[in-house]
Amino acid sequence: MMPRIVTTPLASAGGTPAEGTPRRVSADVLAAVLPGPGRDRLAGGDVLAVTTGQQPGLFTGPLYTVYKALSAAALARRIERQRRVPVVPVFWVAGDDHDFAEANHVSVLNAAGEVVRVGLREHPADAPLAPLFREQCGADVRAALDQLRAALPDTEFKADVLAWLEAAYRPDANLADACAEALQRLFGARGIAVFRAHDAAAKRAAAPWLLRGLDVTLADGLSPVLVEGRAGRDRLRPDGDAFVTRRSGERFTRAALERLAAEAPERLSPNVLLRPVVEAALFPTVAYAAGPGELEYLPEAAPLYARLGVAPQSPVSRWSGFVVEGRLEKMLERHGLTPADFTGPRGALEARLARESLPPEVADTLVRLRAELDLHFGRLATEVARIDPTLERTVQSARNAALAGTRDVEKKLVASLKRANETLAGQLARARAAFAPGGKPQERVLTAASFLVRYGPGFVDAIEVEVARWAGAP
Repeated sequence: MMPRIVTTPLASAGGTPAEGTPRRVSADVLAAVLPGPGRDRLAGGDVLAVTTGQQPGLFTGPLYTVYKALSAAALARRIERQRRVPVVPVFWVAGDDHDFAEANHVSVLNAAGEVVRVGLREHPADAPLAPLFREQCGADVRAALDQLRAALPDTEFKADVLAWLEAAYRPDANLADACAEALQRLFGARGIAVFRAHDAAAKRAAAPWLLRGLDVTLADGLSPVLVEGRAGRDRLRPDGDAFVTRRSGERFTRAALERLAAEAPERLSPNVLLRPVVEAALFPTVAYAAGPGELEYLPEAAPLYARLGVAPQSPVSRWSGFVVEGRLEKMLERHGLTPADFTGPRGALEARLARESLPPEVADTLVRLRAELDLHFGRLATEVARIDPTLERTVQSARNAALAGTRDVEKKLVASLKRANETLAGQLARARAAFAPGGKPQERVLTAASFLVRYGPGFVDAIEVEVARWAGAP
């Protein structure tokens, strides 16, 4: 039975996206799009696009990668229906990103509902910040696949899920290409165009816009362009008629950067503010489906659009939600809970439920006792103040100590009830692992394989239905 999908929108999907002008996508850009229906539509003539993107990750990274892609697809369908022009969803695989510590692991739920971390190697703290398209999966990926195989429950879908990931995450593949291929296999038939932003052809297409970006200095005194140097990817700081890298202090003349753009464009890349501008330059983009963090910094990119002469796309929040499996559904109903209840501080929900399970007569007695302490200590303070005002603070301290005593009694009662109800404690622990693993939202930790292995390809269909409903794109 398919799990229940609960929509928890970050923001409305409504609103009118940018008008946009349909146009052809250049041959260099098309060369960086993986073959499939999405690429075919991009190559078919004048089109519009809805873009989204994410840095590559091991085994496609966290669930919100899937949510972003399906959000872009649903928004593209809605806009296409409204405007009667082809609108293609594009997933931008940001292979330039260098955050290996975030990309080198994923988490899944094992058969017992416990969170298991699966990872590649670690990098030393002083390692160069190499872009992920230079990060080979290597032999380590076989060990990671073995970890995944051991962690995932045995189901009728397990062999297919592992085969899907093994086909993409090969030792000879880099992490960016592996992620792009896995996403293409997952989404290609749905018309989502998977764009490898790190591809040589894509780099050639983006290079003129990056050179224009060098003429802009942001509020932090740095350029929005990064160059790959001795320390890996490094922001450039204008310095007279040249540029200096922020960390390594390497100096590049404008002519040297122009030579890189012509001969080794893979060494240049946009920062987070310039990237959506380059997206809108390379694709006829009318909307950009993004997460909360991206939406916060996108307004800061406005001067870049103006300086580079690029029409801005409309920012639209991606879909967000929870996957609620049947094994947890009854427990939620029994206690009147929602998945969001598990996102608070660890132990807070358990304490609340234990407090609510206090016998009514005990809870009532504690309430009355506190009220009477407040009343009588208040009277005492008034009388004492008439006799000796200096003793008023002593009375107040005694009042506070008495009230604290009642709270200590309540805490100990709650702790006793929590210990007594081990079954509920176990259920809550499993629910917390599913909805807020490590104290973070489910969608930011668990990967798609964790649910594909349980429910098969129909899992993506179920998410797609909810995303379409949210976007108004049946």
